[in-house]
Amino acid sequence: MSAAVREGVRQVMAWLHGWVGLLLGWVLFVMCLAGTLSVFKPEIGQWMRPETVATADPADAVQAATDWLARNSKGSTGWYLTAPNDRSNTVEAAYDSDGAFLYRALDPVSGTAAPRETLGGEFFYRLHFELDLPYPWGRLLASLAAMFMLVALVTGIIAHRRIFKDYFTFRPAKGQRSWLDGHNALGVLATPFHLMITFTGLVTLASLSMPWGITALYGSDLAKFYQDFTPGFTQRAPTGEKAALAPVAPMLREAQRQLGGTIGRVYVLNPGDKAAVVTVYRSDADQIGFNQSQISFDGVTGKPLGTWRETRGAIQTYNVAYGLHMARFAPLATRWLYFLGGAMLTLAIATGMVLWIVKRRERAPLSLGNRILERLNAGFLGGVPLGCAAYLLANRLLPLGLNGRAELEVSTALWTAAAALVLGAMLPPRRSWPLLTAATALACALAALIGLPLSVMSAALLTTAASLAMLVQKQLRGPTKRPERKRRAAA
Repeated sequence: MSAAVREGVRQVMAWLHGWVGLLLGWVLFVMCLAGTLSVFKPEIGQWMRPETVATADPADAVQAATDWLARNSKGSTGWYLTAPNDRSNTVEAAYDSDGAFLYRALDPVSGTAAPRETLGGEFFYRLHFELDLPYPWGRLLASLAAMFMLVALVTGIIAHRRIFKDYFTFRPAKGQRSWLDGHNALGVLATPFHLMITFTGLVTLASLSMPWGITALYGSDLAKFYQDFTPGFTQRAPTGEKAALAPVAPMLREAQRQLGGTIGRVYVLNPGDKAAVVTVYRSDADQIGFNQSQISFDGVTGKPLGTWRETRGAIQTYNVAYGLHMARFAPLATRWLYFLGGAMLTLAIATGMVLWIVKRRERAPLSLGNRILERLNAGFLGGVPLGCAAYLLANRLLPLGLNGRAELEVSTALWTAAAALVLGAMLPPRRSWPLLTAATALACALAALIGLPLSVMSAALLTTAASLAMLVQKQLRGPTKRPERKRRAAA
């Protein structure tokens, strides 16, 4: 391939890289920021429920949870529980009651709902792949954005002339060159992670984004597909005859013995019915691949109904991809590497959005469209982190017994981000950037300090607040002006 052809390919790839990133850049920014925070989903949830500090054996904790649910859920078709572990002390319960689908964190000793009602880290997890939109639209948009992200990564790699040099290159205070160096370094340093996390994210949503294989084989009979996909899942139609649920703790201990590991998820289908089924899944915290080893029990008699271990190669491959994306297997050091890689991807997207404007401003006066984009960039890229900080601050400020407290925390985050977007559209960027950054720093500091003792999470928030405060100072000073070089007079 000639040098001219290679240069032409790079230019096309650079053009495609820029436009693909621009079209869904804001969506990708939300997804990456929320996904980065979701790395510490259990720890965030525990920090947001400071009153719930008790611990218990997982089997005893799930027993207490099912006792409470039996008294406090009405007409439920299923309880979907996650047992406590070394990262979270509560039982996470998702269930329906009187037609409403609820999410509660339950005390591991008493089984009662935590007094501080909150979604905790679950909000960031859901925001990451659902974007707080109704099913399936949020997931479809997230899947489309992930496809754009993969295209942006591949075209970015091809467009680079000196990709390895970008590992070590950063020239500060040089306008467009500095933004490009920062964008390149953030993208290049963690390229393998970015490719892995984007591709595995696409795989987790493949049944929505690429449903044609399922449709070709099963048509509209999705129940048959899921039965073939998870043949070990035991389900029985409710009989309408009431029957008390047998104690689940003995079932869980038997499951732990047979599955050879700690328990993870516990599903109770048709609770209170004679056809109740208790299915126990082994935890996947001790292996990379998502674990589908499970055992089912008759919910009334406690007798085993069947055991299933996934051995099909294609499904195990999918489970490894899913497990790599979720990172439940990761020890603390690996979780921090995931967090760092996610933060770099988030910042690469943000710097790319800003770079689009910087490049065009240095060439010529900005068009009306780019001036609007510049303001919306400030409102969106500054407002989404502010919304996340407002969510944590609302957790500390809202009264404990308030009805719909968890929903109000989420509303606080969304309305704060929306207000920031409006503010960014109204004010010139030189004012909106430092204002929104300072507000985020203040919200982080207040969330860490209000009314509760210092913890690792609080220390992280204070560190974030201090870093943002230094960034505000730099924003207020403005760009450093370089002295103009005098041209030598011609000899």
